[in-house]
Amino acid sequence: MRIQRILATTAALSCLATLAACEEGGRTSPPGGATATPSASAAPAEGPLAEAQRHMRQFTSCDDLSAKADDPRMPRGDFPKAGQWSVAELGVCSDKAEKGDIVIAVPKDMKAFQEGYKQYVMDRIKGGDGGYGHESRVLIGKGFVAFPTATKSALKLVRSDLRVLVCNPGGRVPEGYKREKPLVEGCGLTDFVSAEDGSGSPNFEMPQDPAGDGSKLGQPKNGSLGLPRAGSIAELRKLVGNSLDCEKNFSTDPEAVAIESIDYQPVVKGNALDWGVTGRALCGQPAGERRAHDLSWLDTVGDMKKLQTKAKAAQQADLKDDGKLKATGSLLLVGENIAVETNDPSSRFGLYQLQFLYLNCTPGFSAPSGYRLEKSQVEGCVLTNYEPDHPLR
Repeated sequence: MRIQRILATTAALSCLATLAACEEGGRTSPPGGATATPSASAAPAEGPLAEAQRHMRQFTSCDDLSAKADDPRMPRGDFPKAGQWSVAELGVCSDKAEKGDIVIAVPKDMKAFQEGYKQYVMDRIKGGDGGYGHESRVLIGKGFVAFPTATKSALKLVRSDLRVLVCNPGGRVPEGYKREKPLVEGCGLTDFVSAEDGSGSPNFEMPQDPAGDGSKLGQPKNGSLGLPRAGSIAELRKLVGNSLDCEKNFSTDPEAVAIESIDYQPVVKGNALDWGVTGRALCGQPAGERRAHDLSWLDTVGDMKKLQTKAKAAQQADLKDDGKLKATGSLLLVGENIAVETNDPSSRFGLYQLQFLYLNCTPGFSAPSGYRLEKSQVEGCVLTNYEPDHPLR
């Protein structure tokens, strides 16, 4: 029975949170006739709706704008209509790339709109929908509100200045996301897009079990199987000599170390001391007659926790865009008091043989039996020699 209640609540949530039209019994149906295209005369050329469209089209498609009340893409049911929650104008456009629509509301008074939405959420909670609003698709912009029906549309829009309005008191913003104040008390604005099916923003606080149950090979119940160390950059250079291009092409000159290219991007950016790094060198060939190639960075580390904390934040920022790391960005492989940054899988293969481990902060990551998976010095990350895209052979 509890499962049935949860399913019923989830279906009801989608009435407003996803803006699909609701049928009797809380079932949802897609916006009627979503493939229909409104006439060109229905699209306002100027005014707040057109301004909102132009703004959103910098981040996602918002085509076939219409302000017609009978447009089949307009939601039915509980969605606020003109005159409710201070809404003066309503429009709708299509994000065909993501197979969804975006409803646009222009309130006369943004605070009044937010108060109306908050009251609606409170009423739904009092009515028994305790989780209502957790998967909010109410995105607050400057002078307008967007209601994307597709999660991917919402993910693109929060990369702009639009923020999700969350008014359920139980709603939490995970680590790594913005927490901003709206115009009404008891709510919050965030760039975290929650989705029940896991297709929203990655949650960097999802629990991970780096030790497993102790039954997987290569995964100690406590401590580590051992990490490499070196007393200096010179020792580190010698240690990794067979894995990286450090014998002929090597420099500790700060200007050379600061070199990066579109194909080779380091993990450590800016002042290395801020990352807990005490010494730094560049291996590989900087740009000259040829483009830069085979670039990797060597680090001696005075504060490993600081390095891993900063690297985690950088990795989270990269993952927020599309849930994937940039292919040209380096991965951070760490030892006890040393680290290497490289984006070359074959180089990392050699480094894993030297017992370096990769700092992985991807939510829910786990490794198959036979791979190392150990605790890092920061919560939410693990150290491993398993890369799903480049498994060891």
